[in-house]
Amino acid sequence: MPSDNTIPLHKASKGSHVIIIDIPEGKSKDQLIRLGILKGELVKCLETLPGGTMVIEKNRQEIAIGVSLAKTILVAYTTTNSPIL
Repeated sequence: MPSDNTIPLHKASKGSHVIIIDIPEGKSKDQLIRLGILKGELVKCLETLPGGTMVIEKNRQEIAIGVSLAKTILVAYTTTNSPIL
């Protein structure tokens, strides 16, 4: 359900807080769910490593996501620090 203000995770700027809007189906979805990356979750974009790997923070845990997977995760910028339920 992409909207006008959604972007792929790999395009989010360093230091920004984003809400997960959509995640891919299949095996990738299962892996993301195990990491707590679900629709509606708030994450902070910490940095982009060489090669495009994204490092995000969720509940004080740093998670590295490869660029190919980050391109399939849709997010929206937010100014709040609490997840949308």
